[in-house]
Amino acid sequence: MTKDVGFQVGVRRTFNLTPEEAWEKLLSKKGKSIWLGKLISGDVSSDFGFRTKDGIEGKKRVFKPFSHFRIDYKKTEWTNQSMLQVRVIKMKDKTKATISFHQEKLLDSNQREEMKKHWEAVLAKVAEIK
Repeated sequence: MTKDVGFQVGVRRTFNLTPEEAWEKLLSKKGKSIWLGKLISGDVSSDFGFRTKDGIEGKKRVFKPFSHFRIDYKKTEWTNQSMLQVRVIKMKDKTKATISFHQEKLLDSNQREEMKKHWEAVLAKVAEIK
């Protein structure tokens, strides 16, 4: 719990991928389906927002290719809207990159725990993308 952004959670994992490979993997159709869900309208890089088959909706706030993006993120059953930042971090060893999910403006500790488990599972699945 923070004073300014409510409850927040961050999960990260380092992969044997260059930062460019990690970025491409995250934003591929398969990658997005893992961490966001199947898009039915828009995209995370669009100024017009997005919606998924599972009802997640949001809008781009910042999009810096091969670095990070910030999006509004709201699940259908939530009364609140959160802010999600996805970042690809270059490591000293240029053959490795860290993928980070950081979410702010979560309603309470239950929502924080829900999203922590979600992002941990997402990173495990991302590791399996060929």
